[in-house]
Amino acid sequence: MSLPTDPDQPILRVPGIGALVWMSLCGFAGYALLLPTAPLWAIHGGADEAGAGLVNAVLMAATVAFQTTVPWALRRLGWRSTLVAGVLLLGLPSLALVLTDQLGWILAASAVRGAGFAVVTVCGATAIAELVGAARRGRAIGVYGLAVAAPQVFLTPSAAWVAESVDFRVVFVVGALPALAVPFAVALGNRLDLLTAGHADAVAPHVHDGAPAGRARMLLPLVLPSLVLLAVTTPGGALLTFAPQLGYGALVAMVGLLGLTLAAALSRWLVGGLADRFGPSRFVPPLLLLCAAALVLCGWSITGSGPGAAWLVVGMTLVGVSYGSLQNLTLVTAFAAVPDRERSVASAVWNIGFDTGTGLGSLVVGFIAAGTSFTVGLATTAALCVVVAAVASLSARTAARRAVQ
Repeated sequence: MSLPTDPDQPILRVPGIGALVWMSLCGFAGYALLLPTAPLWAIHGGADEAGAGLVNAVLMAATVAFQTTVPWALRRLGWRSTLVAGVLLLGLPSLALVLTDQLGWILAASAVRGAGFAVVTVCGATAIAELVGAARRGRAIGVYGLAVAAPQVFLTPSAAWVAESVDFRVVFVVGALPALAVPFAVALGNRLDLLTAGHADAVAPHVHDGAPAGRARMLLPLVLPSLVLLAVTTPGGALLTFAPQLGYGALVAMVGLLGLTLAAALSRWLVGGLADRFGPSRFVPPLLLLCAAALVLCGWSITGSGPGAAWLVVGMTLVGVSYGSLQNLTLVTAFAAVPDRERSVASAVWNIGFDTGTGLGSLVVGFIAAGTSFTVGLATTAALCVVVAAVASLSARTAARRAVQ
């Protein structure tokens, strides 16, 4: 249960939001720096392409696995202890990478970092719902989204260059930045422990005693927002992974990724006010269709008869608009779909959907491209967006009819 706040108070002035923003900036800075660098470090140590690919695969697998345990940790340990453990687990293993470039050591560090990343992602999203009332939640998620996206926009494209041109160890030392977020984690944890005092189950999953039907009823409202999120993060993950392999070289890939990540960050922030004013559901189908059209443009631009590199950049930027906006809208929808006591469950399910979609984009599009082409792979993800847009539109019309009745 969130404490009431002044509805005219700027989001950044809400108690706890400042600490959340700084914790997220530090946490995602470490994540963004090591995302491209840790696999390169494995290759430096003699690993092949498959071994390097395992580095981030282990990171995401550990993240998804531990995200399911975060609601339990919040219930048993409280916010402060859970958050402090999360930022330390995410940051300190980066320093361990300085010791060796052997694959086994890197994979172990990735698994530990995944556990910390699970805490930071689930708790960050849940904290927004605890700190800010539903009427302004879209704008608050937008501010949080900027804190999450900014490090990825500015650090991910440059991390590999710094590692190879200066020294890998510089990146690894700076990659420990999440560990410096302990004071922010403590401040945020104290605020949230105060808010949830007296109702210990406020952050715990609520399931009727031993009844599978109770669990199903709790999770059912989260299916549609998770499906929408999966539909947009699958192509997003594919473009983030394969942009350098789309045929136009490193410079075009860098510009395209900059367009995608900047558009995602800005749209995730700006769409929050629209979601608060008009509700999120009306924007979902058009944004999915925009994503599908942009993916078709990307696929067409990399064919021999396509319009060229500039249109690939345009297409990736338009994908970024949908990618960022739908992250905000699906999280708003997920929180609105469950009782207050299940916010951490909604956050965990949302984050699992995000990370699963990102992983599937790399895996599925890569598999399709190996057998056919990247154009076919991107067209497949576009088709997925169209199908889910139809499902979301039908669901919205059904809900509207029920409201009238």
